[in-house]
This record gives sequence, structure tokens and C-alpha cells, in this order.
Amino acid sequence: MDNVHFYNTDIKWEQGRRGTLTSPVLSTPITVATPPEFSKGEPNVWSPEHLYVAAANGCLMTTFLAIAENSRLDFISFNSTATGKLEKVDNMFMISEIELKPKVILRNEKDRERALRIIEKSEQACLISNSMKSKIVLSPEVIISE
Repeated sequence: MDNVHFYNTDIKWEQGRRGTLTSPVLSTPITVATPPEFSKGEPNVWSPEHLYVAAANGCLMTTFLAIAENSRLDFISFNSTATGKLEKVDNMFMISEIELKPKVILRNEKDRERALRIIEKSEQACLISNSMKSKIVLSPEVIISE
């Protein structure tokens, strides 16, 4: 794998505070708008804030899947919830913190500690959260299937 990669996106304003996000290598466009908490924002539309938090959450999952596969972790499922905290810091709005709540379901209790280590390693290796200045809070949960 090369050490340098480029990811291209385009956005086109449509109307109001809404636009369409595309990429030359992806077939599904995403409608993006100002979130409803801001003036003229739109509810029920992906916002840059949602995409920012989703990028950290998606990276955690893909990194976990790679490390779990390489570690031969036998797991049943993975899902994760992420919450981004938007606030004013030094008189500027920013996502100051993202809490990631991954949940892994395992078959065997003997894998619990290893799964927790893999989750932590995944967050530490996630290139997206490593690129952010937001504080990342990891709150993992491991459940043993009955």
C-alpha cells in the first residue's frame, strides 16, 4: 500500500443552506445542509457536523474489523454509537469531543479482555480520530452471547 492517498469530494449548492455532496469514485450522492440548531438550518438532513462525527465512528469500525480479523477474534457483531459535542471554545464553534460507544458481542467469555484491547488499539490506530483535534472518549461494551 502506498503511503499517500487522495480522496476527492465535490459539493454543489442547491438552495437555501443545502447542497449535494458527491465523489468522482462513488455513485451515491449525499444531501448536506446546515443543521437545524443554526439559522436557516434544516432538520432531517445530513450536516457537516453529522459527517464529522460519523467519520470518527466509521473509522473506528473499519479499524476494529481489520485488527479483529488479523487477531482472529471470534465475534458475533459490532455496532457503535457516536456523539459529538459542539460548543463554543475561544469564541469559535467546534466539535470539542466525540464519545464513541462501540459494542461487541462475543461467543466466549475468554475473549472479553482481548476484545477490549482490540477496541482500544482500534481507536488509537484510527487515522480519522488521529487527524482530529476533538477529544475522543472511548466507552466500549463487550457482551457475551447467551
